[in-house]
Amino acid sequence: MTNNFWRNKKVLITGYEGFLGSHLTETLIGYGANVVGLDIVTHRRHTILSDENLDKIKIIKGSVEKISLVERIIKENKIEFIFHLAAKALVGECLQDPVKAFSTNIKGTWNILEASRSNDTIKAIVIASSDKAYGIQSRLPYKETSPLAGCHPYDVSKSCADLLAYTYFHTYGLPVCITRCGNIFGPGDFNFSRIVPDTIRSAIRNKTLIIRSDGKFTRDYVYIEDIVLGYLDLAKKVTKLKFFGEAFNFSNEKPISVLELVKTIYGLMGKKPAYKVLGIEKYEIRHQYLSSSKAKRILNWKPRYSLKEGLKETIEWYKEYFQDDKK
Repeated sequence: MTNNFWRNKKVLITGYEGFLGSHLTETLIGYGANVVGLDIVTHRRHTILSDENLDKIKIIKGSVEKISLVERIIKENKIEFIFHLAAKALVGECLQDPVKAFSTNIKGTWNILEASRSNDTIKAIVIASSDKAYGIQSRLPYKETSPLAGCHPYDVSKSCADLLAYTYFHTYGLPVCITRCGNIFGPGDFNFSRIVPDTIRSAIRNKTLIIRSDGKFTRDYVYIEDIVLGYLDLAKKVTKLKFFGEAFNFSNEKPISVLELVKTIYGLMGKKPAYKVLGIEKYEIRHQYLSSSKAKRILNWKPRYSLKEGLKETIEWYKEYFQDDKK
């Protein structure tokens, strides 16, 4: 794996142990970057990062909610690029504890931005937002010009984080940009409350899948490798093209309902669908999907994987992972 731009670059990844963070970390290690990983003590049993990967990065355990820690990391390591992924990312957890969600997602973001403001080594900051920052819109797909209108705790935390990024660019000229993605899926997602890994696990174990919604909610789904490459392209090109202060959507632009997705997964696995629809999901936006026309036009980015291609890769990974019956 080669990408000379990233060789020896000093990169901070917050939330490096998470689903996206671990894939981004693994890729940057392969490119020869000097990665500093910041994450809380998660007690995760599994991650895609091997012991060899972990030996190649500088690991710091702590929270982005502590600004003195963030300031020290950036200054002592002369950080050039920041991928700020650390967040309370599960909608259910944010509903149960909104104060913690706001502290991690909003305060954590302003700490990253404020700590970066006084360090002239910073070349680019990528803030990971979400399609949920747009909230409920009458016109779809979401475009970057759509208003930020989150209603519920997770959604609002992302709307706020986006506005903070805008503020630090427009007021202080901070080299920051924002990403908003469709539903990311792929190998190594251990949050089985998410529909793709939960469906695959249920099919492998021959158990009935529980669908909390009515199954008619529509989303766009994009493969993890495409998102990683999108993040890296953005951080690389933003330093050259100078479009700081802007947001970019990443999507496959092909929305699909939950039931359609579930049936597709079962079909790819050669199994008869077995699911139960509860129809009890609350505080979720029924229809949300993104336009990626801006990323295509400016970054020359587009998904390399179709939905089925990404799902096939993901299914094979989980089949191998679940060969151990104890998992």
